[in-house]
Amino acid sequence: MRRSSTDESTYHRSPSLDSKDYSFPNGAFRRYSSMYGGQFGAASNSFFGFHTNPGPKATKAKYTSPKGNKYVVFYLDLSFIFLLELKRCSMAHNCLQCIKYLMFVFNLLFWLGGCGILGVGIWLAVTQGNFATLSSSFPSLSAANLLIVTGTFVMIIGFVGCIGAIKENKCLLLSFFIMLLIIFVLELTVVILFFVYTDKIDKYAQRDLKKGLHLYGTDGNIGLTNAWSIIQTDFRCCGVSNYTDWFEVYNTTRVPDSCCLEFSENCGLHSPGTWWKAPCYETVKMWLQENLLAVGIFGLCTALVQILGLTFAMTMYCQVVKADTFCA
Repeated sequence: MRRSSTDESTYHRSPSLDSKDYSFPNGAFRRYSSMYGGQFGAASNSFFGFHTNPGPKATKAKYTSPKGNKYVVFYLDLSFIFLLELKRCSMAHNCLQCIKYLMFVFNLLFWLGGCGILGVGIWLAVTQGNFATLSSSFPSLSAANLLIVTGTFVMIIGFVGCIGAIKENKCLLLSFFIMLLIIFVLELTVVILFFVYTDKIDKYAQRDLKKGLHLYGTDGNIGLTNAWSIIQTDFRCCGVSNYTDWFEVYNTTRVPDSCCLEFSENCGLHSPGTWWKAPCYETVKMWLQENLLAVGIFGLCTALVQILGLTFAMTMYCQVVKADTFCA
């Protein structure tokens, strides 16, 4: 007997494969899925015991931030960094300008000092000849020549430092630093060698000065003659180690007139009682020892000036390099 389609039945027909409706009764699938470790729904991340994670697109979709806020924050950060860099460049520029003018003034004084030394050397060379030429082994080692050479070097170094400072030229600043450093090292080496070999230098100097006595009063040696005359008159001494050193020069008992206690014409031919007896080498050496403090202060001031020049040159060189790096 055919069952009416309107009759209620507790049995439901399973959907076929061709059917497009795959819906399940409410609670039916949930009951079975809970047996395998999870709920099936919008809030569940498991399917029949297999856990699932949302993909990158789903993760990105969850964060929704206004794009305008990102741009404002980025702009503020960029503006802050720009202001910091601008302040750094401004401070570096001000520091560079301060060092620049200090170094320019320093080297200008350095250059003017070199001009003065050169002028004195030229004046001595023109008016006094080879003034203070006491050594026969080094006739060119006169006070005039030493002043001329020293003044020329000081002028060149000061000129390079001035131009390098005012132009902020790295090559000139580095050249100034290297030249001044070489001179400083040479001076330091000479001082160390002098104190190490003091005895040998004393013996060699006395022997060389005694040879130079034989050139006294000869043609072409007016500088040496004037130097000995001034030393013996001012220091009240006679000869290198003794007044008898002149006996070998004149081959007789005679000394220059500058050795006399009271100067007069040909007073050197008189008796030894009218001559100075102190040796000039020891007298000058004692004078240097008595004025050792002044000599030391002069040497320290010279070294300090050179160290300041080296410091200014290297500091400005580093500042120029930094300025070129950060503010180019």
